[in-house]
Amino acid sequence: MVETVQIALENDLRKIARVASRIEEFCSAHGIAQETAFAVNLAIDELLTNTISYGYDDDEAHRIEVILCLEGETLVVAIVDDSAPFDPTEMREPDLNAPMDGEETDGLGMLLVNRMMDGVEYRRRDGCNVVTLTKDAGGTAG
Repeated sequence: MVETVQIALENDLRKIARVASRIEEFCSAHGIAQETAFAVNLAIDELLTNTISYGYDDDEAHRIEVILCLEGETLVVAIVDDSAPFDPTEMREPDLNAPMDGEETDGLGMLLVNRMMDGVEYRRRDGCNVVTLTKDAGGTAG
């Protein structure tokens, strides 16, 4: 059986905490390890923060959806938004030896997302970005 939670939020940074809380509840209810919940929340926070901070060129309210489901032993998260096209899988790795002074540090968040998740996929569908994250939830108690 596939368990799913859908969370809708506006493009407002203050709304991200509510998403994190719902994900923690979902993971706890399904016996998913706290480390896994933390990794998923960190990745989602980074992606939502980037979308809200850089993806919109107007001050209008936009709807962002976060869909979380447990498929067997895998957590699958889809983030759907109507912001400017942005493929997080095409980010070049930042130079970690460069001084921390601006552009050279761009991409650190996406590096973190790509390293913490088991899978990161992107597609553009019907004018929306769809980023799908997967993470082994092997610590589940079923």
